[in-house]
Amino acid sequence: MRTVLTAKSAVRIAAVILCLQSFSFSVSASLADSNWRRQSSGTFSHLRTVFFLDQNLGWAAGVRGTLLRTEDGGGTWTIEKRPSEDTIRDLVFFDKKEGWALCERNIFLMKSMRELRSYLLHTADGGTTWDRLDLEGNDSEARFTRLVSGGEGRLWLVGEAGSLYATTDRGRSWKRQISPTRYLLMGGTFLNPNQGWLVGGGASILRTIDGGISWRTIMMRNAPGARFEAIAFANANRGWVVGNGGRIFATGDGGRNWNPQNSGTETDLADVKFLDAMEGWAVGAEGTLLHTTDSGAHWTNVGSGTAHPLERLAILDRTHAWTVGLGGTILSLTRSEKDQAPVFRRP
Repeated sequence: MRTVLTAKSAVRIAAVILCLQSFSFSVSASLADSNWRRQSSGTFSHLRTVFFLDQNLGWAAGVRGTLLRTEDGGGTWTIEKRPSEDTIRDLVFFDKKEGWALCERNIFLMKSMRELRSYLLHTADGGTTWDRLDLEGNDSEARFTRLVSGGEGRLWLVGEAGSLYATTDRGRSWKRQISPTRYLLMGGTFLNPNQGWLVGGGASILRTIDGGISWRTIMMRNAPGARFEAIAFANANRGWVVGNGGRIFATGDGGRNWNPQNSGTETDLADVKFLDAMEGWAVGAEGTLLHTTDSGAHWTNVGSGTAHPLERLAILDRTHAWTVGLGGTILSLTRSEKDQAPVFRRP
């Protein structure tokens, strides 16, 4: 039996083929344009944080004290001696030698409830050796989640029940600050030593303009059930927060008002960074890797090549960025100047 192909059928088939080719091209272009490539970490540990001082020197860390170091932008990662058997949740370095790590105990390995759930480690030799610091007055059950750098030797430590500590002398002394919230704090950012924001559960957004001497809560009534994980500001006016369920909110007036953006995903988002008022990246569960070049009016999932959750971003400039996650995942971005043309432009 011979099938006769009519002119009308031929047109339909050609249209389908054209659509498939267009879809294939758009997916391939998206993956190619992202220019994110997997780096060999040498470990399958769950990496929770990454920090780079410059284009070459960086660290990544995670569960059971896993600590990695690179001196060539991640071309090769060296597994360092574990400074702890506990999870390293965050890392901040002031220079090539001095840095701080936030650690969290596994409650199933704790010998008693009197042991501190969270503590700090300090290094003065680039991570070769570390000394432990327990914060005075810290509740033994309190769990801290993030170190937030404020520049000029300033750090903030945030966590459960609005817990908030600060140092202005590179960690030589830490003082507890008064927090206006009892919600879990998950992240933050500072534009300068005085102006900063913290975010967390209950759609919490806190703002300071005096270096943390006082904090003011910004009420968000259009984000019920939101748990914000991270916040980024490109300048004093333009900022973004990301959180559970793919939530992204943006402000153009310094945080007084926040409006939702369409992320195109319902997966939890864990971190966000912006290079300027136009271009930014966000990462999260299921290998989600989002990119915008128009202040978040459009977010594109560029494809990370992994289904593992991505936890943190470290971005130096338009051609050097890294993200880490489960299974020892480390992805790096290296773009040439020709790859930097925005995908979208405002009219």
